[in-house]
Amino acid sequence: MSSTQRPILFVSLPESGLLNPMLVLVEELSRRGVPDLWFAADEKARADVEAAQVDSPVQFFSLGDVIPEMSSITWDDETYHRVTQRSRFKAHRAVIEQTHRPDLRVDKYRKLEEAVEKAQPALMVIDCLCQYGHELAITKKIPFVLSDTFVPSNLVTSAVPIGKSYTPPDFPVPHSGLPQAMNFRQRLANRLFKWRTMSMVFSRMMKERNALDAQVRAELGVDPAAFGQFSRVENAELVLCYAVPEMDYSFEIPEMIRTVGAMIPPLPQAPENELGQWLDERKSVIYAGFGTITRLTAEQVRSFVEIVRRLEGQHDVLWKLPKDQQDFLPENLPDNLRIESWVPSQLDVLAHPSVTLFFTHGGGNAYGEGLYFGKPMVMRPLWVDCYDQAVRGQDIGVSRTLDDPRAMDPDDVLDKLHRVLGDSSFRERAEHLGELQRAAGGRSAAADLILDLPVLAAE
Repeated sequence: MSSTQRPILFVSLPESGLLNPMLVLVEELSRRGVPDLWFAADEKARADVEAAQVDSPVQFFSLGDVIPEMSSITWDDETYHRVTQRSRFKAHRAVIEQTHRPDLRVDKYRKLEEAVEKAQPALMVIDCLCQYGHELAITKKIPFVLSDTFVPSNLVTSAVPIGKSYTPPDFPVPHSGLPQAMNFRQRLANRLFKWRTMSMVFSRMMKERNALDAQVRAELGVDPAAFGQFSRVENAELVLCYAVPEMDYSFEIPEMIRTVGAMIPPLPQAPENELGQWLDERKSVIYAGFGTITRLTAEQVRSFVEIVRRLEGQHDVLWKLPKDQQDFLPENLPDNLRIESWVPSQLDVLAHPSVTLFFTHGGGNAYGEGLYFGKPMVMRPLWVDCYDQAVRGQDIGVSRTLDDPRAMDPDDVLDKLHRVLGDSSFRERAEHLGELQRAAGGRSAAADLILDLPVLAAE
């Protein structure tokens, strides 16, 4: 391999929350003229990857169609309700049961093998939830970097009560939504969450899945070094975490995790448009965006319209609402409400000075991006990690969480909106965390860290 060609292969699952930060990173490398950039993902990501090309090309390798059972966007309503149910542990268990499908990753692994054979990468950059990606990298002994869209503790806190963990014993377990400062009852709930997670291996379904997983690993020839809950972290050259320590609870962050803040591309992303003019003409806009997964019911949609109506004369509301859920809208809408099924750039919206609050589901990217632009938040957590971001946001003073996230109770939502908008400390703290994220370097720091890895040094 020549000293001028050191291929880098990006690998991501199709979910936008995992894919988008990696698109920003590969775009930054392309902007710098880095040669031999490759991106392997499901076919639906092709247009986005091609759009990330700036100077040097990014070659797309299709891993085939999205597997409906494995993508949260394509889950049926029954599965959606199970993974977003009220019980945090049962929702956590439902996600594991839905996504631990060993047989369904075989084809993706084989296709990724083809991509590796074609690209001959010196380095892989893999989204942290792409199991077949880090399994293949470890098996083929290809150096890799993990792309982490969550807070630093997410990947290094043990999900079970025994064995190694990089966080203290009573640290809140991921997906529990528990605070760091716990009362007795919460500490008990935290420990029970871990024991119940471990006990899942004894269920008939998980025994069968784990037996199949062993067969699949043997069939694919996966290196045993890829086994274990921390294998992806401990075998990585580094972990790029798109947050800063102050966005998480305090613990000693391992050296391999590098916190660079949110991955924000050059702005504005979209040319001047009518939405931007609408924002310019308003004094205070609440931006409501609940991610690509949330499915609001008819009752929830009508309740939110009532909330907006009661904000007339105080705030305007920009609501990003999928087209199919707009069928639930009542006929007469308040004048202070603007609904879009798609916005040219959510980042442009969050960056706009007229936007005074972000009403969000609290996903990893939403949490980081909202704070990057200094926007205080009200959170309606949807599932798993959203509860973790929500409790941290509340404890560090940048957000409030709805009493019942499954509902859209007008009195509760209005109370949280008024409390956050009426207390300047929320904005001041959010702006401070935005400054820390910008100082961390974002896409520029992430690109530097990758290019400085010894494996990419000229031979």
